[in-house]
Amino acid sequence: MAVLAFHFFVAFASVWGERPATLFPWLAPVAGLGILGVELFFVISGFVILMTIWGRGLGAFAWSRFVRLYPAYWMSLAAVAVVYGVLAAKPLDPKLSAGEYAINATMFQRLFGVQDASGVYWSLWAELRFYLLISILVIAGVTYGRVLAFMGVWLAAALPVHFLGDHVAFFRHEVVAQIVMPGYAGYFIAGMALYLIHRFGSAWLPWLLFAASWVLSVDSALVRVAKRVTAAGAKAMPVTNFGVVFTITLIFAVMAMVALGYLRMPSSPTLTALGGTTYPLYLFHSVVAVALIPPLVGTMPAWIIGLIATLVTLLLSYLVYSCAERPLQRLLRPRRSPQSTPMPAVQAEKASVP
Repeated sequence: MAVLAFHFFVAFASVWGERPATLFPWLAPVAGLGILGVELFFVISGFVILMTIWGRGLGAFAWSRFVRLYPAYWMSLAAVAVVYGVLAAKPLDPKLSAGEYAINATMFQRLFGVQDASGVYWSLWAELRFYLLISILVIAGVTYGRVLAFMGVWLAAALPVHFLGDHVAFFRHEVVAQIVMPGYAGYFIAGMALYLIHRFGSAWLPWLLFAASWVLSVDSALVRVAKRVTAAGAKAMPVTNFGVVFTITLIFAVMAMVALGYLRMPSSPTLTALGGTTYPLYLFHSVVAVALIPPLVGTMPAWIIGLIATLVTLLLSYLVYSCAERPLQRLLRPRRSPQSTPMPAVQAEKASVP
């Protein structure tokens, strides 16, 4: 919802025909911080994916990620193609050929230098690279010590690439940056550290890695948001450095409380449905905005249009999750024998992010 708020009420100028921050001046300073919702996704992903791989082989891990990511992604890609190819929508049009849409279907379009069909797909490329890196752990065999070593090596590589990239040629090399992901490594590592704390209890080394990841993440977030403010202008992107630091710190604090069990909640179908709905919501909200908001602009107050678009997005996302994504996932997942004991990692498949 934070990401949706950022896009609907701050970022999507071409959708509204003017800067949304001027239409929602009372909401924009808070909604602008929704740009950091993806960073929360990454911290959760570090936690959940480490949970998922524990005790699994590479094939099982790869198949679980395929089943989790691709069905909803392909549906959203089809929706994007319809909105621009059939409805001839103009806002946020990626202007892709049929072949480029086909390459987008692989989810590896950035590897081939092809533009994302939807702007929100950028985070999936970061997720995929994280999966490839963590596959090293899966192949080696996941143990407490190996996870700590993996996190330490990754963090030791990310810190100089991030802080020295402007000064040392090697550290700003594109291949190095693509592998190390200095802008996002801190979030994934923090999530992994918190899972170790959640599973094995507090220890000084995971907390040290968590703290170092916070330092890297705060600076990465400041750099990312500053670029957005510079590109759009302070009035169109009314976000302060204090707001960025506060938001990242809040994300880390909340996730730490989750890891320590302070925010434990009883399982319920409602919470499961909300968690399952977030991935379709992330994928489909820009499609809804492009198809729904422009025809309504000028016919009613902007806040009503924003509310309608939000409610339609929520409804569509739930329908995609319950009527399409979940049945497909059940069909594609291998069946377990009645005698087998489900691993705790199975619960990770209900996570709210890839």
